[in-house]
This record gives sequence, structure tokens and C-alpha cells, in this order.
Amino acid sequence: ILLLGFFLSLDTLSNTSLYYFNYIYCNIWEGECQPHQDDATQQVPTRDFWAGFPQDYTELLYRWYCNLGQCCESGDCRVTNNITGLAHDLQNKLHGQHLAQPVVLKAIQGFINHPESNKPLTLSFHGWSGTGKNFVARMVADNLYRDGVKSECVRLFIAPFHFHHARMVDTYKGQLRDAIRDTVLRCSQTLFIFDEAEKLHPGLIDAIKPYMAHYDNVDGVNYRKAIFLFLSNIGGAAINDVALDFWHSGQNREDIGMEDLEHRLRTETMEAQGGFSKSELMSGHLIDFFVPFLPLEYRHIKLCAKDAFAARGLETDEATLDEVAKAMLYIPKEERLFSAQGCKSIPQRINFFLP
Repeated sequence: ILLLGFFLSLDTLSNTSLYYFNYIYCNIWEGECQPHQDDATQQVPTRDFWAGFPQDYTELLYRWYCNLGQCCESGDCRVTNNITGLAHDLQNKLHGQHLAQPVVLKAIQGFINHPESNKPLTLSFHGWSGTGKNFVARMVADNLYRDGVKSECVRLFIAPFHFHHARMVDTYKGQLRDAIRDTVLRCSQTLFIFDEAEKLHPGLIDAIKPYMAHYDNVDGVNYRKAIFLFLSNIGGAAINDVALDFWHSGQNREDIGMEDLEHRLRTETMEAQGGFSKSELMSGHLIDFFVPFLPLEYRHIKLCAKDAFAARGLETDEATLDEVAKAMLYIPKEERLFSAQGCKSIPQRINFFLP
């Protein structure tokens, strides 16, 4: 009503302004009206449209309208693609993952910078619980989308939660296809995260396999601007064995390279129990990168604890950080080198060290 009054109070109401009001009314309030017959393109007007109106009013209205995610130079304000922010977060907030940091960053940056990719980007994160797989997935969502994981362009599926009844696989297939298709139709760029992916039924993975393959479109829909992230514990033991072997041989952890792990992860995934090994996702070689997450050591746990205190606006000292790190369980039993839970329980554990 206020917006209508604003427009009607103007001395001159041009055809362009009538179109713009019609556009807002039809697309935001979903009023019963017909498209403007004189505009074949139906494009969203830019700031130039508002040149004749008082600046204070136009700036306020423009911000309000665009905050709804309806307009911006990129065509979809819900998509931010803040690669600089992603690089900063991976460098400063993710600890002990010198392999995952560059692989994730370069894969996503390359995908975004080359919009004519011949297929969606598919990454598979592997490692123990608490090593940062979910953490990185959320970093990706937070930096690529204005509303992070809450964005309507992002869908998170947790295998044992969303698809827990094996007898309902056929129902789940239809639901999953519809969810992916609807999201792709809604957004110019989409992100799909599958947590605990090793528990997915192979039929479910094969049901969405066409959306990750080298097709121009599937039933008239282009899926090439989608990103698929699969998070799995598969290969965690193999990753830990390699890290332990390097430690036993006196080599630095940072000397571990992708060549030491990626082939082993692919093999482990092919041989593992669950949906991955039996799906066409593997046999069709549709995963672009197998990303290893190394087990975390004592020094990394201290860094996680420091971040947890800082997130609450609290300063701490080295002695307290040592106390938090010492309270964690470390394995193997002889070496006590790797945190059994990674950093997963750190935010809750620091409660015991607060005044």
C-alpha cells in the first residue's frame, strides 16, 4: 500500500514506471495481472530507471527490492561467489588440511570462472569425523550464497535422516529428483550437499547421476551450473595410515601430496560397502576430485580451541588451550598422535574451562 501511494503521488507517471510497478506487483506480491505488452524482454530495470526520482526514496526502494533477491548485476543476488572470502576462510579457519585447502579453492574458483563448463562440479570429501568436511561445505555455502546453507539455492541432504527407510527408495528417488530440478530452475547457480554419503542407497545415487553427467540438458533443464558435494567417512583409515607412515618415517605431514592419497581414496570408495561402490557415479568417473581430510594432531586441536573461544568473544592463554587439547582422546594407543574426534566437540568442551 505504501509503495502504491509512493507511485501515485508522483506528478508524472511514465509508461516505464507503470511497467516497473506492474513488475513488482506481479513478481513480489503475485498479483493477478498481465505482463506488460510493450516489453518483449521483461528485463529487470537498472538504477538508471530511477534517475528522475528523489535520490533518498529511490535508494531506499532499490535496496528493499534487491534485498529480496530479485535484481543485481549478476542477475541473481542470492549468488555472491565471494572467492576471496572463501580463500580467506580456508586459509585461516581450516586447520591441518594443507591438501583440502587448495583443491577445494581451485576447483570451485575454476568452475565459477568458466561458466561454460561441460558438466556440474562434483567433489567427494573423505576423512574421519571432525576433520572439517562439514565445516568446509558450510564455508563454500557461506561464501557462494548470500544466505549460506539457508539459501533457497542450497540443499543439504543427510543420508540417514532424509533417506532412512530402504523400502522407500523409489519414493525417495522421485523426491530427490524433484528437489534438484526445482532448485536448479529456481536459481542461476546451485549447491547440493550430501552428508554421510556412504549411507546413500546406490539406487538414489544412480537416480541423480544424469544431473552430474556430461549432458547439455536433462528434460530441457541445464544442470551445468550445479555443484555437488559428497561428504563421507570412506577412506578415513587409509588417510590415517598414510599420515602415520609419514610420521614414522620422520617426514613432515605437509609433505603428503594428493598423489599419495587420491588413488587410494578412489580404490577405497570402489571397494567400500554402501551406495558409492555400486553406483554409476563411480563407474562413470563423474567425481572430479577426491578430497582427503587428514587426521588432526594436538597442535591443530589447540587452534580449534582458540577459534572456539574467539567465536564467543573470549580471549584465552596457552595454558588453557593446552588443557582443552589434553582433555581430548588421541590414537593410535601407542603414539597418541591423532585426535579421535577431530575438532568436532571443541565448542562444547570449552564450557568446562570457562569461569
